[in-house]
Amino acid sequence: MKKTVIIGLLKYGLGFGLLGYVVWSNWNVQTDDGLEVGLAGALQRPFKPLDFSWAAFVCLASVLLTYVRWYVLVRAQNLPFTLGSAMRLGMVGSYFNTFLPGSVGGDILKAAFIAREQSRRTVAVATVVIDRVIGLCGLIWIVALVGGIFWASESLPGMAISDAGVAVLEAILFGALLLAAGSVVVWILTGLMPTETANAWAERLDRVPRIGGSLAELWRAVWLYRRRGKSVALTLVMAMVGHLGFVLCFFLGSLSINPADAIPTLSAHFLIVPVGMAIQAGFPSPGGVGGGEFGYGKLYELVGFPKVNGVLASLVQRLIYWVLGIAFYIVYLRMKPQLPAKVESV
Repeated sequence: MKKTVIIGLLKYGLGFGLLGYVVWSNWNVQTDDGLEVGLAGALQRPFKPLDFSWAAFVCLASVLLTYVRWYVLVRAQNLPFTLGSAMRLGMVGSYFNTFLPGSVGGDILKAAFIAREQSRRTVAVATVVIDRVIGLCGLIWIVALVGGIFWASESLPGMAISDAGVAVLEAILFGALLLAAGSVVVWILTGLMPTETANAWAERLDRVPRIGGSLAELWRAVWLYRRRGKSVALTLVMAMVGHLGFVLCFFLGSLSINPADAIPTLSAHFLIVPVGMAIQAGFPSPGGVGGGEFGYGKLYELVGFPKVNGVLASLVQRLIYWVLGIAFYIVYLRMKPQLPAKVESV
């Protein structure tokens, strides 16, 4: 227990320590002619509340869409579940994802809560895992599709100030295309797997000591999703729409504090924000604090724009996440479980 507490405190220290370093290193930055371009000068800019309000609204809508997506996945497994329950557990998950170290702390708690309210507990937990995987695939696919359109229309070179910046955007695009192609291959190969082979895998997993039963049921849940192609396709589309919203939220948040000509275009944000989201999600601190600010600052710099503007945009986005996270937790405390009394089976 003490070890867990110490590790948690170290993660908080790492995140806020890095955030402090990012703010300090970007506080007083001057050009060769003495022009102040650091955070100290940027914070003197006029704040645009309308852009900020729109960013918060789009973020809220995108987060709520993720709860609906999870609801569809749970119902695809014929588990007794209501949209109200998805909202309730989704909100507490968002709160802990925002304020606990790492990006999956809230998912772990959400999985524990839904498992406690279901008879098929492993399948219930599997819905959270699959939801996370589909969310990641949606992020990859939105970069691949939107970026592919920009590349085909030859508009990609105009999104960055320098050739080096264009090369960064192209690397992001081609990486996303490779991962998207890989996901298609995995989906096709899984679909070609005979039912007998899938059952044989489940039997092998069932023989694993201690956790074999849980692993076998988890695999059966994954296999069932492969046979529920319409539900998976629907949730993938929902994931892509949600990520479009998160990109727009970041862009509007950036506009609320930065001049429009001092940040990348909205088109460029469709390529760099997903990378920033991945960096923030992978950094082991509360909500990726520190790692997100550092990552977005570097991404802005790589495409030829002031690093401090990326840091500012990330701070605005974090403020939105914190406010929504606290609001979600307050709403969660006032909501009651809404599960149907009868448990369905498959």
